[in-house]
Amino acid sequence: MSLIEDLNWRYATKKYNPTKKISEENLNKILEAARLAPTSSGLQPFRILVISNPELRKKLSENALNPEVMVECSHVLVFAAWDNYTNERIDTMFDRTTDERGLPRGRLSSYTDKIKVIYANQTAEENFNHAAKQTYIALGMALAQAAELKIDSTPAEGFDSALTDRVLDLKSKGLKSVTLLYLGYRHEDDYLAPMKKARNAMEEFVIEYK
Repeated sequence: MSLIEDLNWRYATKKYNPTKKISEENLNKILEAARLAPTSSGLQPFRILVISNPELRKKLSENALNPEVMVECSHVLVFAAWDNYTNERIDTMFDRTTDERGLPRGRLSSYTDKIKVIYANQTAEENFNHAAKQTYIALGMALAQAAELKIDSTPAEGFDSALTDRVLDLKSKGLKSVTLLYLGYRHEDDYLAPMKKARNAMEEFVIEYK
């Protein structure tokens, strides 16, 4: 199938079959798609936490908009962004880049010096918000890969981020949760499954300047 066909197939699943689990192979493909997503300056300023433990998912579902979805799906992916940009984090990533490309460390310092100044002149909250936006690119990649594998998915912002950060001890990791992705296989009783996808018409959605 083409990517467009895969995206037409998928929808935000509202009821999962708790007895059907994603294989480790397919889960890794979804994570790899997210890992390969483009990010600002190539910094990858976020991490993905994979939650399969039922008890932990039950705990995280408190105050969630659709708690049963989080509990019944196969896996929950937590996209968590850096709480701030730091010189150390920037240097670590660019050292990895130069090492991978066979370049001497510091070869890209003229660029890293510039972005360090930019981030240093912003608040930690501003930097977190910038990093958080990067997670949505990876989320989109993960959604597309799941669809290609015929794995159902539900992106979710309706969760208690403070609770999630506390339960997963994200503060100690320098992270703050941004969004979730539920993965699994739809239940045959999911009311949304047979419904037609509703989107704006192309001529309304796209505004062209020629």
